[in-house]
Amino acid sequence: MGTMSESSIPEFVNSPKSVDSPKSGNSNVAPELAVLRTRIDELDRKLVEVLAQRLEVCNEVAHLKEKSDTPIIQPQRVRDVLTSRRQWAIDRAVDPDFIEQIIRVVLAETHRIEVAGRRSDGAPDKRAASNNTRSTIDTAMDTVTTRIDHVVVAVEDLDSAVRGFTDHLGFHRLPMAPEPAGIAVIAAGGVTLVLVGPTAGPEVEAHLAAHGSGIHHVAIEVLNAGFAHATLSTPASDITPVIVDEQGHEQFFTVRDPDSGTQFGYIARTGHRHGVAISNILDAFRHDPDL
Repeated sequence: MGTMSESSIPEFVNSPKSVDSPKSGNSNVAPELAVLRTRIDELDRKLVEVLAQRLEVCNEVAHLKEKSDTPIIQPQRVRDVLTSRRQWAIDRAVDPDFIEQIIRVVLAETHRIEVAGRRSDGAPDKRAASNNTRSTIDTAMDTVTTRIDHVVVAVEDLDSAVRGFTDHLGFHRLPMAPEPAGIAVIAAGGVTLVLVGPTAGPEVEAHLAAHGSGIHHVAIEVLNAGFAHATLSTPASDITPVIVDEQGHEQFFTVRDPDSGTQFGYIARTGHRHGVAISNILDAFRHDPDL
């Protein structure tokens, strides 16, 4: 992919859903918006405080477990926590998938604390991140990039690949309606893989003939696809236009990198939460200058 100079990073993107540029600041914020942002800051501070308190309690749990030789990971407790928190989210009209993502991150951190607490070495010193010494394109993408959304894998034999993941690696197949030809979405907890076989379309068949089975692209969730696209859009031939589908996904793709053999997709989930947009995945296979 191309790189950009500081002067070429967009100040704003012409979209009602755009996020603020890293250089835009707050000098022209309306008073009503400033009040709401202050309220958000207060709530976020409380959220951090609640998380800190939760981790303190988890430290106490870790000490008790260590003294009683209780296993660190207790799968039934994890399942109970995820189920109950999803219900709490439903009761509050909050997307339960979103809450589950947060709870899984918290559970992973508490597990890490329990294990690290039994090590003899001290914890590293950490400070809040500073952008002063980093490039503008670096800080721009760091602002809007959130997590890996899913990974798309091209496979020669779809049925065999699904069996391998589900029979031996603990994944389960997610139902899709209608069930697309040549594509299977599988998941384990918060991890989603999309397996794409040759019957999905001629572009997939051509990709497999040229490159064989393997990771096709990694889909990265971003806050705003338009902002990310404008940040990475030099040279323009390196990425597709932003694709907007009926589910409300905004997504674009890079070309296949010859050094790593992968592409990246950048996805903003701007509509109601849906699993995977099949049409967007097939568009990614079509954007391959080598085929």
